[in-house]
Amino acid sequence: MTANDNNFRVPFFVKGDFDGFIGLFIDNLVNLLLITGLCAGVLGMPGEIVFGRILPGVAFSVLAGNLFYSWQARRLAMKEKRTDVTALPYGTNTVTLLIFFFLILMPVYLQNKQALGETAAADLAWKVGIFSCFISGFFEGVGAFVGEKIRRITPRAALLSTLAGIAITWIALHHTIQFWDKPLIAFVPLALILVEYFSRAKLPFRIPAGLYALIIGTAIAWSIGAMNPAEVSRSTSTLGFYLPSFALFDMFRVDMNLVYPYFSLAIPLGLMAFFATIQNLESAAAAGDNFPATPSLAMNGLGSIIGAVFGSPFPATVYIGHPGWKGLGARSGYSVLNGAVVTLLCLTGIMGIVKAVVPLEAGYPILLWIGVIITAQAFQVTPKEHAPAVALGLMPAIAGWGVSLLRQYIGESSQAGSAQADVLIAKYLPSLKGIIAFQEGALFTSMFLTAVAVYLIDRDFLKAFYWSLPLIICSYFGFIHSTTVGFGMGGMLPLGYVLFSGMILFIYIYNRFSSNGEAGG
Repeated sequence: MTANDNNFRVPFFVKGDFDGFIGLFIDNLVNLLLITGLCAGVLGMPGEIVFGRILPGVAFSVLAGNLFYSWQARRLAMKEKRTDVTALPYGTNTVTLLIFFFLILMPVYLQNKQALGETAAADLAWKVGIFSCFISGFFEGVGAFVGEKIRRITPRAALLSTLAGIAITWIALHHTIQFWDKPLIAFVPLALILVEYFSRAKLPFRIPAGLYALIIGTAIAWSIGAMNPAEVSRSTSTLGFYLPSFALFDMFRVDMNLVYPYFSLAIPLGLMAFFATIQNLESAAAAGDNFPATPSLAMNGLGSIIGAVFGSPFPATVYIGHPGWKGLGARSGYSVLNGAVVTLLCLTGIMGIVKAVVPLEAGYPILLWIGVIITAQAFQVTPKEHAPAVALGLMPAIAGWGVSLLRQYIGESSQAGSAQADVLIAKYLPSLKGIIAFQEGALFTSMFLTAVAVYLIDRDFLKAFYWSLPLIICSYFGFIHSTTVGFGMGGMLPLGYVLFSGMILFIYIYNRFSSNGEAGG
């Protein structure tokens, strides 16, 4: 949509911003509930750390990023004289959150609990966590200076297929399967969301479907006795005002020998977040909003650094889902609303009450829409002949989601950790043994394999060969197919990729000489 240069204005809020806010907020709310439940419930961290340090740090991180990306969207809208520019969605990342908790905070806490006591071990785990978050954000931000070039040389299908795999599993399917456990609560909100966003039909009084979904879903949940009034009463104990603490010096008051082992995790996660942001920028560009890579990537890393400096051990990042929010009619205001409300929840303890009052099933249908629209985009905006490559790129993320379910089941049933669960999977499900390696580093694996497939489809064998080389390097150092980064971490997989790459190079040479011979004859 365009307007005359002399009277052009970009509204601060539009109707679609509320629906966009509901979806983005639900995603952030789920992560806030995970942080609170895991840190306070699983590790037993005292409220002083959870509510006084971690959540305020998360608030500052999320607020800074949301304000920046909202400003960036308005700036692009003014530059291009458009009123349909949508801000990049931003918040804490579920997968990264779980990795940092289960592979950094929990091990540090459990290893030191007996020697230091619960409180001191929790404090140490927090310090190691914020240091790791700081390092991850630093390496994520460094990528800003090469992001635009990588974006230009990478096939669009390779950038979008990874997001589609994550979207259809972690965003859509992961939440959708819960509808069938609580159909009376979820199915009316589901119908409202699908009606408005699939058919574009208007609902009564022109009220957004997201608001209807939350109100009606909450009313149904309370009317059928699915909610617990006592939980609401208990949740008031967390109310208060929690000022953020400056934690920059706290992260250095720790034995660095305890931190170094986790750099091998924090650095790759920062690099993965960098690549994920490039993919999100490409997704936004495909939807019509072409944001510059350098400031977008720099802010992404800076947001995690800000969170760490003020006490959050969990990195924040640009979310996948820009086309979905754009399809909802969200522009720049939804980002401001999300940052403001998340900050309010984190600094006041209101989050506990929200959890007790509103059933998440009422908001999950919006996440289904987001996941579906991202997956559809990966096929729609890439050349149709590249569709098989996009389909190939879905597989690592699907495998990762499947492994996470297996690990959760085995862990709950046998009290096994992640490594032990992998051993049990390999022992009792030998046909699935390869899935454990396949899903590690899914973001990299998906992008590289999809790029190879794209150029094979185009019969550009030399470029396909070039894109196969990162598979060798990354598997050798453990960035893919391994839980540990180092030399020779991939076992026989790097050699397998050497054979894979060599075969593509052979086909390139064979076809080149064959065509030359035919031309000469």
